[in-house]
Amino acid sequence: MTSRRPRVAIAHDYITQRGGAERVVLAMARAFPDAKIHTTLYEPEGTYQEFQELRIVTSPLNRVPFFRQHHRTALPVLPLASRAHRVDADVVIASTSGWAHGFGRPADSQMLVYCHAPARWLYQSETYLGGPLLHSPRGIALAAIRPSLIRWDRAAAARADRYLANSRVVRERIREAYAIDAEVVPPPFGIDPSASQEPVDEVAPWAAAGGYHLLVSRLLPYKNVHHAVEAFRGMPERLVVVGHGPMAETLRAALSENVRLVSGLSDAQLRYTYAHATALVAPSHEDFGLTPIEAAAYGRPTLALRAGGYLDTVTEGLNGVFFTEPTASAIREAVTRTRGTAWDEGAIRAHADRFSEARFAAALHAMVDELLDSATGGR
Repeated sequence: MTSRRPRVAIAHDYITQRGGAERVVLAMARAFPDAKIHTTLYEPEGTYQEFQELRIVTSPLNRVPFFRQHHRTALPVLPLASRAHRVDADVVIASTSGWAHGFGRPADSQMLVYCHAPARWLYQSETYLGGPLLHSPRGIALAAIRPSLIRWDRAAAARADRYLANSRVVRERIREAYAIDAEVVPPPFGIDPSASQEPVDEVAPWAAAGGYHLLVSRLLPYKNVHHAVEAFRGMPERLVVVGHGPMAETLRAALSENVRLVSGLSDAQLRYTYAHATALVAPSHEDFGLTPIEAAAYGRPTLALRAGGYLDTVTEGLNGVFFTEPTASAIREAVTRTRGTAWDEGAIRAHADRFSEARFAAALHAMVDELLDSATGGR
């Protein structure tokens, strides 16, 4: 009699954006091509086109178009929706920074949590909001529900069978939030430098004229994009910001002549912006510093904040330099300090290879096998 093949499923909080976490889910899907992807919300137009080729199972919340387009407004109901969403599999790989680790599953299944960070809006609320919790309507609303959300989140984390962290700083945050010791497994860079490129009209003149510094980020207060924009004011260097988010219009109104903001790029266009950049600027408090690895795949160095996940992905003098504070003056000093530096593009590309998708997939497969062995007693 032939034994049944173990079923693996992938869970992710919501698939409504184009970001590093979504690229990780795509890498997971390539590692486990038979796996269904479970999520609370899925907005095809807001995320990477590759998801349209995958089998995605959504929660009932997905029937509300407003939630798909503005996932943060669903915050009060997401715990209930997550708990009610059931994933029928032998092993669930949960890619999460807030909800997927709380999805329902069979009692005899195993859950491997790949944590991008414990929910930033719960454990770093003021950083997430860009100011004191009680100084804005959003902050006041969050303060009212935060205690119950923390209880739900910690209970969900306790039900997992194994926790992985994407960086050393996230491992420490997991320990602080959940008292769980997680193993660090860096995510892969999700950009292919050998793939085709498509010019970006707003950027092409600068690409032809010697390049520009590049910043790729969601436009949220804690990303510190506004400080980078201010840093380049009056400098001879140019800055291209690629991103979208709540601060887009505020930033656009503050741009100087040597700074441009572009949004909604295709993957081919994003590859073009990396390929024609001279260096990346990374000023935010990141859980994992993914963009420096993407830049390194093109042989480009990074000017990074000495904090968070950048400590795992930037080696000073090899693929970049650090600045100590996320301020305009500190960023400006780093740009000036590295002006005219001759970087070893080959060494930078070799650094990126340490974060390959093949290594990531092999690590996940090994851990899934371990969980299945433990569940069956090694039979």
